[in-house]
Amino acid sequence: MPKASSYCPSCGKKFKDHSSVTRHMSQPLSGCNTWLDDLIQLKQSSCSRKIMPWKWMTSPNLTYLTPMNQWDSWIWVTFLVKERDKIHDESSEVTDHFPNPPLAFEDGYTFLSLFDSDKNSIYRKTNLYYPFSSRKEWQISSWLLRSGLSMGKIDAFLGLEMIKDLSLLFRSARELRGQAEMLPSGPCWKSQMITTIHPMKSPVVLYWHDPLECILNIFNHPLFHDHMDYSTRRVYTCAQKACHVYTEWMTGDCAWEIQSALPVCATLLGTILSSDKTTISSLTGDRVAHPLLISLANLHMNTRLKSSTHSFVLAALLPVPKFVHKKKHMKGVLQDRLIHQCLNIVLHPLKQAAEHGIMLSDPIGRSCYCFTTLASYIVDMPEAMMLAAVGGKTSPMTMVMYTQFGDSFQHEPRTRSTTLAQLAVICSHADPNDLEAYFREGQKFRLNGVDKPFWSDWIFADPSHFLTPEILHHIHKEFYDHDAQWLIVSVGESEIDFQFSVLQPITGFWHFCEGILKLKQVTGHCHHDIQQSIIAVSADAAPPGVLAAVCVLMQFRYLVQS
Repeated sequence: MPKASSYCPSCGKKFKDHSSVTRHMSQPLSGCNTWLDDLIQLKQSSCSRKIMPWKWMTSPNLTYLTPMNQWDSWIWVTFLVKERDKIHDESSEVTDHFPNPPLAFEDGYTFLSLFDSDKNSIYRKTNLYYPFSSRKEWQISSWLLRSGLSMGKIDAFLGLEMIKDLSLLFRSARELRGQAEMLPSGPCWKSQMITTIHPMKSPVVLYWHDPLECILNIFNHPLFHDHMDYSTRRVYTCAQKACHVYTEWMTGDCAWEIQSALPVCATLLGTILSSDKTTISSLTGDRVAHPLLISLANLHMNTRLKSSTHSFVLAALLPVPKFVHKKKHMKGVLQDRLIHQCLNIVLHPLKQAAEHGIMLSDPIGRSCYCFTTLASYIVDMPEAMMLAAVGGKTSPMTMVMYTQFGDSFQHEPRTRSTTLAQLAVICSHADPNDLEAYFREGQKFRLNGVDKPFWSDWIFADPSHFLTPEILHHIHKEFYDHDAQWLIVSVGESEIDFQFSVLQPITGFWHFCEGILKLKQVTGHCHHDIQQSIIAVSADAAPPGVLAAVCVLMQFRYLVQS
């Protein structure tokens, strides 16, 4: 007899047995782990009111269904509570939309119309899975192409006797790749040899996609239609508009100000860039590059942050060259200049679209007059300083240097106009091609020697605005490098390791059975799990002043980030 399936009473997901349901509901990150507590609270509340739960929680917007038994009634009550809270939150907020909303014209194109414009679309009228013969062949091909197997392993798989008995149109990995290339393609790779006046150990080649095509793939994606903002707005908690609520980028003051400067009825597209130095090959030359990812700030945050939505698209591979120079710090200046030079090449279409506008189609085929401004550039602190063209121990967002980090007041922001004015003064005293003289003049303003920042001709791009903090480095990594080290010194290395090792293992959280001092390849998720326990672990051993300072700093960082 087959085992009966079990279902989660909260979300209704199907599991093979009751133990699987228990493990699912015990996950701390799952929305179902609080279901039992909510059920108890609802039962206590309903008993105190002496009336049926749905009579005091229903609303005209909800459709009532009679529950079959007491168990189903409590599930229905949970749904009513969530719907009631959601309706209450939405009704209490006041939204001011931008006076001139974007216009859309009915002469655009959809994703499917682009797909059907392919030269092989005529064959798909009779065979939906062309260039494959059937759905089964397409499933096998799709699995092989997405599996990450090498060409040799795919050939070995196709050489199995059982697979040979299948009527496949391809018999090798090369033939499979050839058929896949007949499908409609995305943005094509471009390449360009980068030349500089200073010698390099080897030639440098820049590879990139057209960023406008990458933006179009996101803006025109049918799955993002209900998860994208097309107009700026301001959200307040009440009708008096005393408290401004910032949720998405399009609810912020910066987006409102940029929209006010654009032509009437234009569509604002906030571009998000992200890069980090990464090794792209192992054991084959140790190639290193800066992968440049691109996305849209118009996408809702919950959608953009899900890796399954693929909302970040690879736009370029920025090279990391090796220059020939007798002074080591001059090599770093040349590398920084090359990164800005490559960014100028890659992002040139976005700069043109930000200044003059471009017609792009949304997911339902409406044509919009779009302007692509730089909303955010997600990088760690060293790359942020390189992009802002400032030197070491200097803030890329404000005019603060290392001797002023402890000041009790907020310094003025490092605006676009300030940095460009400083660069103009430096150029009047030194030739940018005279690297050492230019660098010496730049040090007087705490700049790093870059003469042409990539954002200098990108309208509305300001380092103090687009260099936004991110959780991994500005909260988790900073906590581990500073707050955790203070507590380790205060408590003692052996003591804090022992305290972490005897903690009760909890499903969904890292159990540090050997302590936290010998961790290697620590990720942000691991930092987050340490934060959950370190205050309780150190409560009886750390001095009260140190513990209170760490608590205040952790709360302050979360408030700043949120």
